Amino acid sequence: MKVLVINCGSSSVKYQLMDTETGSILAKGLVERIGFGDAVFTHTRNNGPKQASTLPVKNHEIAMKHVLANLVGEDGVLGSLAEIGAVGHRFVNGGPEFIGPVVASEKVLEKLRKILDIAPLHNPAHMLGIEACIAEMPYIPQVIVFDPGFHARIPPKAYMYALPYRYYEEYGIRRYGFHGTSHYYVSHKAAELLGRPVEELRIITCHLGNGCSIDAVKDGWAVDTSMGFTPLEGLMMGTRTGDIDCAAPLYIMKREGVAPVEMDTIMNKKSGLLGVTGVSSDMREIESAVRAGSERAVLAHDMYCYRIKKYIAAYTGVLGGLDVLVYTAGVGEHSPLVREKSCEGLAFLGIEIDTERNARAVGGEAEIGRDGAPVRVLVIPTNEELVIAREAERLGKHGS
Repeated sequence: MKVLVINCGSSSVKYQLMDTETGSILAKGLVERIGFGDAVFTHTRNNGPKQASTLPVKNHEIAMKHVLANLVGEDGVLGSLAEIGAVGHRFVNGGPEFIGPVVASEKVLEKLRKILDIAPLHNPAHMLGIEACIAEMPYIPQVIVFDPGFHARIPPKAYMYALPYRYYEEYGIRRYGFHGTSHYYVSHKAAELLGRPVEELRIITCHLGNGCSIDAVKDGWAVDTSMGFTPLEGLMMGTRTGDIDCAAPLYIMKREGVAPVEMDTIMNKKSGLLGVTGVSSDMREIESAVRAGSERAVLAHDMYCYRIKKYIAAYTGVLGGLDVLVYTAGVGEHSPLVREKSCEGLAFLGIEIDTERNARAVGGEAEIGRDGAPVRVLVIPTNEELVIAREAERLGKHGS
């Protein structure tokens, strides 16, 4: 089946047209700066050269018109939109009612519109994308795949917060976890590469990009995850604080008269690597500054790796031991230094990095652990779009 995968941001539409039988990408691209007169549209077909153009794009619906126009016709990869069997949409958080994927009926959308504020940086944009696709392709099944889906079996002792219980009952405040499609893909891919059933393996997956999260995986499902009610909790990230004393932002708000919405922006967009270095959230730039001797870059890098190490050790305890450690996403796939430093001192858990293998592993599947070490250490490029596409195919054929 040909499936169009859509991932919308507040001012962007990222898309891939995939053939789920082969896993091949027929076309992909990105519309950026939606709402401006100089929106940037990049499009690639059949792994050919990237085509770029600048044009006015008023809203997400117009962006989708441009996307679909480039998929069909003389220069496209489709004869008509009717060749698309389903559209799969990423949705960060559907609250306690929506964990697994669903077909986007009006009843479902009505419920989701009421909880857009549960993930204000992501959910409203995802909804715009869904509505735009329905407007352009009302006859094609629209399937919503939620980030926390892989975390559906996390037990209450791991997902509950020590707040008055009524906040969970009334507002669904609990740990949801995110990057679920990525953690699902790389944990199952790791089992495939090792030739063992995923249900037999104890796996820790490290999704390290601008956003970062770690999952503990047992019996083929996540049993704990570092992100929480929002993607703000857990590891130190590109611009997010990660774990922090809850009283710290309250103290800053009182001392500096900072409003809640401004504090939210500080914690989500001005903290993390960017906040500590004062220069960048890009790990490539930070590691360059580390090599140049920048004290704040060294500090930020040390903090980043130290927190990864703490979660790896903690989740090894949760799992009762460890068989496989996986690194994925932009930093996880491309930074040998982060992988090396986050594994330092963990030989007592069976985790030992082979320095030469690790240095060579940049941007592809690789095993970087020492021969004979109890824990296999892998680098696996993630493929969240393929997971979404296959879920969309399944529900597009059979319904929710």
